Amino acid sequence: GGAAAVTAEVRLSRRRWAVVLLFSSYSLCNAFQWIQYGSINNVFVRFYGVSAFAIDWLSMSYMLTYIPLLFPVAWLLDKRGLRLIALAGSALNALGAWVKLGSLKPHLFPVTVLGQVICSLAQVFILGMPSRIASVWFGPREVSTACSLAVFGNQLGIAVGFLVPPVLVPNVEDVEKLAYHISIMFFMTAGVATALFILVIIVFKEKPPHPPSRAQALIQSRPTEEYSYMQSILRLLRNANFLLLMVTYGLNTGCFYALSTLLNRMVIHHYPGEEVNAGRIGLTIILSGMTGALISGIWLDRTKTYKQTTLVIYIMSLVGMIVYTFTLSLGHLWVVFVTAGMLGFFMTGYLPLGFEFAAELTYPESEGTSSGLLNVSAQIFGIAFTIGQGQIMDRFGTRAGNLFLCSFLLLGTIMTAFIKADLRRQQANLDNKQMVIRSGERPEGPRSSSAPTSCPGR
Repeated sequence: GGAAAVTAEVRLSRRRWAVVLLFSSYSLCNAFQWIQYGSINNVFVRFYGVSAFAIDWLSMSYMLTYIPLLFPVAWLLDKRGLRLIALAGSALNALGAWVKLGSLKPHLFPVTVLGQVICSLAQVFILGMPSRIASVWFGPREVSTACSLAVFGNQLGIAVGFLVPPVLVPNVEDVEKLAYHISIMFFMTAGVATALFILVIIVFKEKPPHPPSRAQALIQSRPTEEYSYMQSILRLLRNANFLLLMVTYGLNTGCFYALSTLLNRMVIHHYPGEEVNAGRIGLTIILSGMTGALISGIWLDRTKTYKQTTLVIYIMSLVGMIVYTFTLSLGHLWVVFVTAGMLGFFMTGYLPLGFEFAAELTYPESEGTSSGLLNVSAQIFGIAFTIGQGQIMDRFGTRAGNLFLCSFLLLGTIMTAFIKADLRRQQANLDNKQMVIRSGERPEGPRSSSAPTSCPGR
């Protein structure tokens, strides 16, 4: 396997950008469907005649479904590859969107629950993909940027989910008019999801013709019978640094899930009638976070300072959460926009960092498995934090609920400091480059032909 990796031709495919952008697009659509109920929680509470907690569960269903289905889907990703997982995720996303169109009457809340559950199944086929797509399709000098772009789509979907529903579905008294506005949102979503599924069938390929890096060539040269999915999971669970990262990622992302789900309730409590601005605050959190994610991805590709960057972002997430907590009730919406933007820049910007740090700590294990375990941790903490913060807010107010999240971000910051930067993937690229040099082969570099350029070694 090592000898085959040395002699394998390393070259980048032009299709790689189309693949990652298409993945980002259907991930965007799925994330939009996650938060479309929560961003106008009070409107759906009145339309369906259910409690706010019941609407919260439409968001939490995404978290609950992911936990038992991670391992079967991760096994499929390892055994059947990226294309099957992409087809399943985009198909389920479209199916769930069409089912929701059957829930446009107040007594049909169970139908909208079914549609949301189908969309939550699609999410299981989406969340663990970014680092795998980045590793399979992109070279070592762009892999972190590619992972950030893949996560980008999911975050943009949440941003659109905060912005669009309050605009498309105004808080009107007439139930028939409300049903009409909801139908417009559901029809638009179903149309976009279906178009993306068709594009996945046409565009999405299993892998490029040539490996994009020496590390990926080494994995592809490994005989299939050498790989055991269960052994891979056991190795991951014996990796102390990865376990620390798994818990800290869950704490940070779980806080983000709770904050996103309950944002409408928090803002409306302090600023009654400001549903549209509540959505815009959510949009601000996500857009600033996307900027943070892209900057951190580019920074990692250039510096490879995974541990230091992750720790700094975690500390700033804690600081941002504390500032947001104590400014929410000041009575000035513009202050909330500013502090929420600062919080989002770091908290949401942390998401791709976790995936890429995990890929480095666990190489050569499957990125789908390591990302999946991170996401399971996030879903578990997300459910616990959403329920816990919701109950605390109902009894003691929004400040107490936000301080509840701050305490766990502090714990995550302390635990992050104990993670050792064992960058195995980076070392594999360096080792294989040395093997290439010793074998007398010219290291990868730009080719003079019209073919796609190969990926420079690290």
